[in-house]
Amino acid sequence: MKPSNSQLSNGTSNNIQEVSDDNGKVKLQRKITLLNGVAIIIGTIIGSGIFISPTGVFRSTESVGVSIIVWCLSGLFSTLGALCYAELGTSITRSGGDYAYIYVAFGPLAGFLRLWVALLIIRPTTQTIVALTFAQYAAKPFFPVCDPPESAARLLAAACLCLLTAINCLSVRWAMRIQSVFTFAKLFALVGIILIGIYYMGAGEVKNFDNAFEGKFGPIDLALAFYSGLFAFGGWNYLNFVTEELQDPYKNLPRAIWIALPTVTIVYVLANVAYFSMLSKSEMLSSAAVAVTFGSKTIGSLYWVVPIFVALSTFGGVNGILFTSARLFLIGAQEGHLPQAFSLIHIRRMTPIPSLLFTCAASLLMLFVSDIFELINYFSQILWFSVAASIAGMLWLRYKQPNLPRPIKVNLIIPILFIVCCLFLVLFPIPYSPKNSLICLAITLSGIPVYYVFIKWDIKLLRTCAYTNRITEFLQRAMEVTFSEEMEGKLSDK
Repeated sequence: MKPSNSQLSNGTSNNIQEVSDDNGKVKLQRKITLLNGVAIIIGTIIGSGIFISPTGVFRSTESVGVSIIVWCLSGLFSTLGALCYAELGTSITRSGGDYAYIYVAFGPLAGFLRLWVALLIIRPTTQTIVALTFAQYAAKPFFPVCDPPESAARLLAAACLCLLTAINCLSVRWAMRIQSVFTFAKLFALVGIILIGIYYMGAGEVKNFDNAFEGKFGPIDLALAFYSGLFAFGGWNYLNFVTEELQDPYKNLPRAIWIALPTVTIVYVLANVAYFSMLSKSEMLSSAAVAVTFGSKTIGSLYWVVPIFVALSTFGGVNGILFTSARLFLIGAQEGHLPQAFSLIHIRRMTPIPSLLFTCAASLLMLFVSDIFELINYFSQILWFSVAASIAGMLWLRYKQPNLPRPIKVNLIIPILFIVCCLFLVLFPIPYSPKNSLICLAITLSGIPVYYVFIKWDIKLLRTCAYTNRITEFLQRAMEVTFSEEMEGKLSDK
């Protein structure tokens, strides 16, 4: 049996009135401003990708001109997807992003499978990879002639995850300030790279642009180039995971998208032009981190500044992923797809502490996996499939619920074109890496029995249920957390 409302709120009811909204209920507050929203999008997109991915794009095409076109089209593609998500986010104002949209359009099973994959692998491994990238670059100035020790990098990554989790638990406002500050820091670094490139091009360094369109143009080469380019744009839909905390989402969600995506695209394209102004073909192909190579060739002994800015960039990226991941799991719990404890919110700070702690713990566990980068490769296809499913759901809702309020309604050509491109990204790798595709499919489908046994049929052992209730009550007392207004209503109905 589930604990009653009186049991669940025991020890917290006296404090709720001090921090509740006008109706005397605890819920997440709309503290994310337009500037914060722009910072979430830009800060999540600009991680390590732009400092590393240019090598992957150029390696696939071996053409300066085609590489720049790939970056332009990757930005355009991401912007089209973001416009579709603007319609989704203003017609379905619930937080949760892909999970919420797939749930509303195709039902609870489809939504749960998206949540299952995110919970199991996608979110914790993504956070861990970005945290490890931060650690490696933060330690690089202390190891100028060799790579930092692996154990030291993992410890520093763990410290990064724990510090940002603590800040996110303490204050939404502080988490957003960190996001804004580090977003400006990474933009400052990229603007610096662009200005250095402009200076050298003005001094006559343009020989690398000769015969710019000579290279490889096969479909496989172009597809791999787009994979690298789109990887660097990953995160353009993350603001949709926190729309319930965004001030005036009907206006600020599309505004944030229109500000952030063109800004990132322009900065990315100009940064690549700067890279090509100084780095030869052989240097681009051999560089593991093109920004560091660019820095060592242009600013000499001050090249160590570049790894620091990359570290700042990835630090902000970890913060953005952590912030949105916790909200995703909170929404999943409110829908009954995760344990009730994930929906608990601090009564004064209005932060989802249990979800944040779980997100941190899952990421820390991934630090013990020898090759977590391989895990992410398994799920690149399902990520694009879930994006395609979300936008297909948008089209289905237009047919199924034509009277649903839609403050933004994109032209029908945009979602159709975007879905076709997503399906290409999903289906293209299957003949070349069938093993990865099968593993991805198997883990996704493994969520089906979990859904039916524990959610649809609600099969529980009485002992397990009582144990879970005691854990929930302990968390409420120990962390001063309680259920949100919406969760309280659902528990009352049950």
